[in-house]
Amino acid sequence: MAAITAAMVKDLREKTGAGMMDCKKALNETDGDMQKAIDYLREKGIAKAAKKSGRIAAEGAVAAYVSDDKKFGALVEINCETDFTANNENFRELSKKITEHVAKNDFADLDALNNSVIEGGKTVNDLVTEATATIGEKISVRRFVRYATDGKLTSYIHMGGKIGVLVDISGGSDELGKDVAMQIAASAPSAVDRAGVDAADLEHEKEILRKQALEEGKPEKIVEKMVEGRINKYYKEVCLIEQIFVKDSEKTVKDILGGEKVARFTRYLLGEGIEKKETDFAAEVAAQLK
Repeated sequence: MAAITAAMVKDLREKTGAGMMDCKKALNETDGDMQKAIDYLREKGIAKAAKKSGRIAAEGAVAAYVSDDKKFGALVEINCETDFTANNENFRELSKKITEHVAKNDFADLDALNNSVIEGGKTVNDLVTEATATIGEKISVRRFVRYATDGKLTSYIHMGGKIGVLVDISGGSDELGKDVAMQIAASAPSAVDRAGVDAADLEHEKEILRKQALEEGKPEKIVEKMVEGRINKYYKEVCLIEQIFVKDSEKTVKDILGGEKVARFTRYLLGEGIEKKETDFAAEVAAQLK
């Protein structure tokens, strides 16, 4: 059996909001498997869905660019090592330059982007390497998305680059586009509508809900009806058009869209899925003094 550490218990608690002892028990019951421990807590009704953010630690910025005619645009995440560098004017200018470059060109992947010529015969990789040398920190382009549309693109950057959104809507006012982009930033939907929900995610959610109902002592014959009812609530959480509009709780996003349609969207949360090495600052200073 895997050794359960205090750090693992703390991590699970941050992800689920469950109590320390419940987290420790869940990890013991699942042999230290974090995802299984999250499911265990949910099945027991001790935790809701795991927080989407998890442990976010990477620094840098999410940058956006949309053309004046709103027909093409891009969203790019560029990482660095410290928040100080993320706020550096040179880093910000580099992020802006690369994002506009992505928007105006169609790159197959990161390798193609990094090897593309961006200015003065220099590639994106050349500019990143130069910035790394000048600033003194490792800098890298992590991910990007580019949209070209017959509709209308809108971007939104929250908290100076901590969250970025690019959304493609069939039309409507600039205010509508901004409202939808802000909704996506705030509520983190995973799909536009029910048809876009990942099948594997849906089945996993149904299985959790079945086990929850059985754990509550409900008879087998009514469990499926309960799951059906609860999965509708799940849809309202993960489907953009079914979410309650953040600026007016009396309306859904579908209501504010009127006759317009959201074709697609991308939401980047800075550092999502990246774990930063945890260090004991006091011990680090002591080691340097030695």
